[in-house]
Amino acid sequence: MIKIDITKKLYGSDGEMQLDINLEIQEGSFVAIAGDSGSGKTTFLRILAGLENADGCISVSDSIFQDERTFLQPQKRGIGFVFQNYALFENMSIENNLLYVKKDKKLASHLLEVTKLTELKDRLPATLSGGQRQRVSLCRAMMHKPKLLLMDEPLSALDPSMRLKLQNEILSLHNEFGLTTIMVSHDPSEIYRLAQRVVVLKNGLIVDDGLPKDILLKTSGSAKFSFEGELLDILKVDVINVAIISIGQQLVEIVVSENEIKNLKIGQKVDVSTKAFNPIINAIKHKF
Repeated sequence: MIKIDITKKLYGSDGEMQLDINLEIQEGSFVAIAGDSGSGKTTFLRILAGLENADGCISVSDSIFQDERTFLQPQKRGIGFVFQNYALFENMSIENNLLYVKKDKKLASHLLEVTKLTELKDRLPATLSGGQRQRVSLCRAMMHKPKLLLMDEPLSALDPSMRLKLQNEILSLHNEFGLTTIMVSHDPSEIYRLAQRVVVLKNGLIVDDGLPKDILLKTSGSAKFSFEGELLDILKVDVINVAIISIGQQLVEIVVSENEIKNLKIGQKVDVSTKAFNPIINAIKHKF
């Protein structure tokens, strides 16, 4: 169990505020931290990593990260941190970026294979795309075999198709290594796809905490509409099928028929439209 009970004075967009977090997180779970900009999300991650000080206690299993007598240095916490800006060594090859963390060629080769980077291992970071660089950053964070993986909006700068690919790889590594993962994200589709739990911060305080579906899902009104969205999931609820769709910054659920399901695929773009009270969902063909 991870136990967090910390406070820290911050200065947000509305002036001074108190970051006050009291949480227990089950080991092996995937938790998303959401909330408006300036709500304290990144500071919370940095405190967990030991990169910033705060008052209070943090413990992971039998290890005390901090309390009134102890403050464990970042390198001794066994944490992997994936930054939004990659933070790679530009003068080192991809493979050497990983081996700099730990001289374990077998692990480095495995991580490069999982993330489809093996053929690029001798390249320098500057020659890679944004998605490839983020993969390297993720692999490097995994070289410690961390107990806890922290990610600060790691995919926000990537296009939707690349984000989807990396989300799948993040989830694969999370499961394979039995990680506890805490990720800051603004993207509801990303949170729904990856996280088992969402903690929402506002002005430094926890204002919501629960399952992604319960926290994020909003239904739309009855007026005629047509929106483009992303199909996240299709759930069987009693005798009906319900599609979960990300539209803008919200999730909606729509009842779909067995015939509609045949033409739908998780992750594809869809058009959601309605006349009166009967929504119609159709797959969107690629536009060029």
